[in-house]
Amino acid sequence: MTRRALSDTLVGVLVMTGIALAASLVCFLTYGAHAGWTCLAILAPMGLLSVFGVQRLLASRARLGSIRRQLTLGGAIVLGQLLLAMVLFVALMTSSTRDGVFTAVLLAYAATVGIWGARAISRPVMGDIDELRRGLEAIGEGEHGIRMAVRGHDELAVVARDIEKLAARLAGEAHVRRRLEGGRRELLAAISHDVRTPITSLRLLSEALDDDLVDGAKRREYVSRIGVHVRALGALIDDLFELSRLEAGDVSWTVERVPLEDLVLETVDAMRAQAEAGSVSVRAELDADVEAARANPEQIQRVLFNLIQNAIRHTPADGSITVRAQSAADEVEVEVADTGEGIPVAERERVFEAFVQGAGRAARSDSSAGLGLAISRAIVEAHGGRIWIENAHIGASVRFRLPSAS
Repeated sequence: MTRRALSDTLVGVLVMTGIALAASLVCFLTYGAHAGWTCLAILAPMGLLSVFGVQRLLASRARLGSIRRQLTLGGAIVLGQLLLAMVLFVALMTSSTRDGVFTAVLLAYAATVGIWGARAISRPVMGDIDELRRGLEAIGEGEHGIRMAVRGHDELAVVARDIEKLAARLAGEAHVRRRLEGGRRELLAAISHDVRTPITSLRLLSEALDDDLVDGAKRREYVSRIGVHVRALGALIDDLFELSRLEAGDVSWTVERVPLEDLVLETVDAMRAQAEAGSVSVRAELDADVEAARANPEQIQRVLFNLIQNAIRHTPADGSITVRAQSAADEVEVEVADTGEGIPVAERERVFEAFVQGAGRAARSDSSAGLGLAISRAIVEAHGGRIWIENAHIGASVRFRLPSAS
């Protein structure tokens, strides 16, 4: 017997003994000494038998099986000791056969009503328990859209609601896993595409050089093209490593007060030559009172480079790109807007995923690996900010916010 069971047994013995003594005292004061001692002789043994019977039942729960059987045996112990106590009391305290028969009829009727009432009360309780079991079995078999048909507002109803919440949470996690698995497959396919193309070119170029199929100027051209592909592969690997590091929260840069006006003007000037090469104009529009940001200047400039380069790729000739900066409450907001093809509403979240460009396509017609926006989002979020696609009548508008230095 465990320490808890022993403690419960001792408490039960003391309680039953106290009740028997109190009842016997009432009988003694009301009916005399004989009635008092008779009551004590009946109630004390019955109380002790009930305590030990219940403890035995609790100790044998594993062998008894179902809750229905345990409740039946528990009720039988209670009802049995009540009936036995009444029978003994009638036999010892009444001398009239008529009184004994009348009392026996009343006891039989009370026992019948008690049994019926116990069954009527236990039936819905057991039904709710069976419903809980079926719900858990359904969850174990992978079914998550379950509704528990449990009535009432008792503890079983609370458990039923908890099971429904568990099923809903598992359904959400399963959806996330499926989405992540789909994204993983797309990512692997995109990486394979971006790696296979330069590797194939490298293989063909190296074979041509190895077989002495070219010489002179052509050889130098092939060597130069090999260098381009090697640098592209190196940049892709560096971007993948950087994105993985950012998403893992491995951020080691320092944060300082960054004057956005100077940073935006410097970045726009650096990108102007690349934009003008595609007949695209780029300019900055800054509020006079724009506040400084609390950020790492190199990382935020990288975000601006990525956004402007992305805008240049998707803006046709004679188009324009505008970089704006303004204060917004306790944040600063930067916008890169272009007059290009725009981004469909359905694709606005996906463009921030790795290897997605344009209208959500992983297959690209340019040399971009499709990591710029993904890295930009990771950098902005690492600063405690957010980045999103804003509605625009013409072209696309990418905005991000950073904490203000003030």
